[in-house]
Amino acid sequence: MYGLDDSQPASTTLRRGRGSCSQRLAVLEALARSCGIATRVEGLILRGEFWYPRFPRLRALIPERVLLAWPEFLVDGRWSTLSETLVRPSAAAPIAAFTNSGTETLFDAVARAPISWTGATTCDCLDLSEFVELSLGTFDSRDALFEDFGQTMCWPTRTVVDPLFRNWSASG
Repeated sequence: MYGLDDSQPASTTLRRGRGSCSQRLAVLEALARSCGIATRVEGLILRGEFWYPRFPRLRALIPERVLLAWPEFLVDGRWSTLSETLVRPSAAAPIAAFTNSGTETLFDAVARAPISWTGATTCDCLDLSEFVELSLGTFDSRDALFEDFGQTMCWPTRTVVDPLFRNWSASG
């Protein structure tokens, strides 16, 4: 699903049983906090072309830059990225590339392989650093990030387009 409202409460995503990658990541953060695990996010400005394969017919409507809140979790006294927390690198087989097309979303990809947004990694991972234009640093919460920098789509656009997009599935 491709909901455009990054500030949608996790409870709404859970109630609907669906949400964009960003909205589902917010649910993981809420779940972690409910278990006493501190969270924060890194604000990343990604080039819009990252989403071209996913939305080939809507390419002209994709913003040049998209703000992404990438979760981090405080585990054993150390901040770990979402990838480090969920996926253990495997030396068994090379990791298939992530194309951001077809049925596999970014949320799905992070479940199967570590993701690097910096390119500086010592493990076999999905290196998506070519799409990062800028890191805005870390923020205590996704709400703080969006409060400081706003959401990618302005309120009027979200209001008009979100009801259509949030029901659009990656599976077709």
